[in-house]
Amino acid sequence: MIFEGSAAAVVTPMAENGAIDFEAMGKLLEFQLENGTDAIVVNGTTGESSTLQDEEKYKLIEFTVKRVHGRVPVIAGAGSNNTAHAVELSKKAQELGADGLLEVTPYYNKTSQKGLIAHFTAVADSVSIPVILYHVPSRTGMTMEPETCKVLSQHPNIQAVKEAGGNISHVARIASLCGEDLDIYSGNDDQTVPVLSLGGKGVISVLANIMPRETHEMCRLFLNGQEKESLKLQLDLLDLMNALFLDVNPVPVKAALSLMGICGENYRLPLIRMSAADKAKLTETMKRHSLI
Repeated sequence: MIFEGSAAAVVTPMAENGAIDFEAMGKLLEFQLENGTDAIVVNGTTGESSTLQDEEKYKLIEFTVKRVHGRVPVIAGAGSNNTAHAVELSKKAQELGADGLLEVTPYYNKTSQKGLIAHFTAVADSVSIPVILYHVPSRTGMTMEPETCKVLSQHPNIQAVKEAGGNISHVARIASLCGEDLDIYSGNDDQTVPVLSLGGKGVISVLANIMPRETHEMCRLFLNGQEKESLKLQLDLLDLMNALFLDVNPVPVKAALSLMGICGENYRLPLIRMSAADKAKLTETMKRHSLI
C-alpha cells in the first residue's frame, strides 16, 4: 500500500509574476507534516500541473522529496496524453526520489479501453515504484471502465486508483472486480466516507491543503471502526468542501491558503482569481470553521 488515510494534493504556490514560490511551498509542506497528513501529492491537478514546464515539475518533485525527507510518501503527478512523455516524466520522478506516481488517463486525444491498457502498461513497465491510476472524466473526457481497472490491477507496479468520477456505483464495481489487487482512493472530498465504506484506503484531497488534521482524522476514524464519528466529520465539513469548488480547482483553495497566510493568491492563465462574491462566501465558510 502506498499510503492509508489522507494525501494532500498540494497547490503550487506562485509569486505575482507566476514563478514558483518555493519559500511558500516549504511553509505549506511543513503545515501538512505538522498536522498529520499521510502523504503528499505534488504536480497534480490542484498543483496546476497543466501550466508547469517539465523542468519546473522536476524542481518541485526534488524540493518536495528533500523537504519531506521520508516523513510521509511523496507521490508525483507524471501523467500525459502522450505516452512517451508520460514515460519520460515518470522515469525522472522516480530518479528524483518520488515514492509513487499519479498517472491521469489521456485527455483530449483520449483512446479506447485497450489503448488505456497499453498506455498505463507502458508507463508502469518503465518504472519500479507504485503507480496510481487517475480517473477524472470531467477533466479528461475519458472514462476508464472497471473492467479496464481489473486488467491493469494485475500489473505488479499498478497498485491503486484515484477515483474522481463522482459515481459511487462505478467505484463499487471496481471494488467488486479488483478486490485486494487495487487500492481505491477517493478523488472527491465529499465522497471520502462513501468510498471508505466500499473498502477504499483514503482520499487524495483538496480540503487537506487547509484542513490536513481534520481530513486525516476523518479517514483514521473510519479505518479504526469509528464509522459514525467519521461520517459526522464528513458532514460537518461538507459546506467547506463545497466552498472549495465555488470556482475551478485550485482557484478557491489558493484563495483560502492566502487568507490563512500560507501562500499568495496567484495563478497562471487561464486561471484567474475568483469573483468577489464567491470569495466572500468562501471567507464566511472559513470563519465558521475557525480557519480565519
